[in-house]
Amino acid sequence: MILGLDVSTTTIGWSVLKIDGTFVSCGFIPLSKQPSLVLKAKLASTEFCEIFLKYPIEHIFIEACLQRFARGMSSAATITKLASFNGIIQYVSYEDFRIEPCLLNVNQARKSVGLKTRPAKKCGIQTKDQVFNWVITQIDFDWPTRVLKSGPRKGLIINLPECFDMADAYVVAKAGHCTLH
Repeated sequence: MILGLDVSTTTIGWSVLKIDGTFVSCGFIPLSKQPSLVLKAKLASTEFCEIFLKYPIEHIFIEACLQRFARGMSSAATITKLASFNGIIQYVSYEDFRIEPCLLNVNQARKSVGLKTRPAKKCGIQTKDQVFNWVITQIDFDWPTRVLKSGPRKGLIINLPECFDMADAYVVAKAGHCTLH
């Protein structure tokens, strides 16, 4: 099976596909309550072991980190922290699965699965929403939700923000499948 990971310091999205590209499952590992990168990695390792027990993982694909700055985006400190954590997760996934992960550029991954995104300024839809909207047309999955408890939208059921990480992980796993075939 194929494991796709979308790594950040707050959430790791994961998705599992069969070798033929069929969707199996996806989920997320919440890391925001862990105070350090080391403890975040330790929690990720524990969760990876649970995934490995459920699914016979043969290939791991991880979304590569940002390589350059974009106007109005992450600072140098943020990019450095993300790159460090991405490297730690690569090592942890190798230690846990004994499989060397393959890094995939996010734009190449989207292109390889036929996902075309447009700049938010041109279409009015954020990239993360475009990706999520595409993924929900590709797989049948009960996305995690919550009910808003207060405010003008009280009682409304919304998808958890982690759904975006899960959707990104699906794209990475599907792109990984494309690179294998």
